[in-house]
Amino acid sequence: MISYKILTITWIALMVSNGCSIADKLVYHPDLIQGNYISHYHLVKIHIGMTQEQVRHILGTPQISDPFSNDTWYYICRQKIRRQPLQQQTLKLSFNNQGILTDIDNKKIEFIH
Repeated sequence: MISYKILTITWIALMVSNGCSIADKLVYHPDLIQGNYISHYHLVKIHIGMTQEQVRHILGTPQISDPFSNDTWYYICRQKIRRQPLQQQTLKLSFNNQGILTDIDNKKIEFIH
């Protein structure tokens, strides 16, 4: 009798905990954007030959700048939109010694669930 109760309780506990994976699909997951969001609208405004001040006016303050010199800026954005895989966009801007933009490197990475 006692082993029957333990078996029943264990079986119910397993069924309830298994239901959590089903309930996850019913739970609301808000969109999550972290870092400097870079829209296509702002990205097309950036071009080689711009000054640091012009770039900062369009994109804002960089999230990371080179600690040894002020010639490389990084704008990083991570997005988790509902149930889609996590995406990261990294925009690396390189400037010469006069503060003129010389290189634009835009990478998008999609992480697998």
